[in-house]
Amino acid sequence: MQPPSLQPDATVVPPAERSHPIAVVAIGGNSLITDNKHPDVTYQWDAVRETARHVANMIEGGWTVVVTHGNGPQVGFILRRNELAEKEVHMTPLDLIVADTQGSIGYMLQQALNNEFVQRGIYRRAFTIVTQVLVDRADPAFETPTKPIGSFMEEAKARQMEGEGWNVVEDAGRGWRRVIASPEPREIVEFDAISAAVKAGWIVIAGGGGGIPVVINDKKELRGVAAVIDKDRLSALLAAQLKADLFIISTGVEQVAINYNKPDQKNLPHLTAAEARQYMADGHFAPGSMKPKIEAVLRFLDQGGQKAIITDPPNLERALRGETGTHIVA
Repeated sequence: MQPPSLQPDATVVPPAERSHPIAVVAIGGNSLITDNKHPDVTYQWDAVRETARHVANMIEGGWTVVVTHGNGPQVGFILRRNELAEKEVHMTPLDLIVADTQGSIGYMLQQALNNEFVQRGIYRRAFTIVTQVLVDRADPAFETPTKPIGSFMEEAKARQMEGEGWNVVEDAGRGWRRVIASPEPREIVEFDAISAAVKAGWIVIAGGGGGIPVVINDKKELRGVAAVIDKDRLSALLAAQLKADLFIISTGVEQVAINYNKPDQKNLPHLTAAEARQYMADGHFAPGSMKPKIEAVLRFLDQGGQKAIITDPPNLERALRGETGTHIVA
């Protein structure tokens, strides 16, 4: 008896021999933890496999997909482990923590996707590219930390963290979080590798956590810095540079809304870029929640993109059919 094989059926046409539209799908780090009371890895696997099913449905429908992902809660877990173990082992620098999460979350996504491909008889393979992103050492963000990292906490715990030297903020009514510098992404160091893989038809997981922030030092060498790049901002840059046909932000709500969580809440199925800008200027999108996603979509559209969708993972296929989600066009 032959052992089981992951090799595709020889009758299936390899992706490089076909033409597929390209979609960049940005998955939020919090969407990989669907229940804050059950953040254990077992439950994260459940969420990843569910997300992979939705992405595989897209791929089975004819898309070549590039997956980016957040890592906020996972970074928080590693930071907490560092704090608990600081008397026993060395602390982990933040750039290495981002790299760690790119590897671990990327591994989970690529395994779940590849299992879906084998089960469906799809000739595709997913793999993760550890991604560095160049930032400017003089970026003013280093002077004013604003990017939330780690898990949510009660105010008492946040004040304790503040006493330990962290900057903390209240995050969109959801709790308190630590904040760190969030510089502008300037260049994706591994872009050529990502682009070549996408053109060949493979499914790439890249830019995890917004990418590992690096600068060029006086010796013209890359070096990591203590910062976190906004995942959606980096995803928009990647989508624009790949000339993606579609940019999708997968988040915790089915549709974008104005007057969110108020009696007169109104969901928005369709928006133009101009309408989105006006709603943002009117203060409808919270800085720690929907505002960065709208900003990222507008960046993509401003750089030549034609369409973006914001929705949650369970409604991804329905959104692609135009049945739900928020569709934003140039």
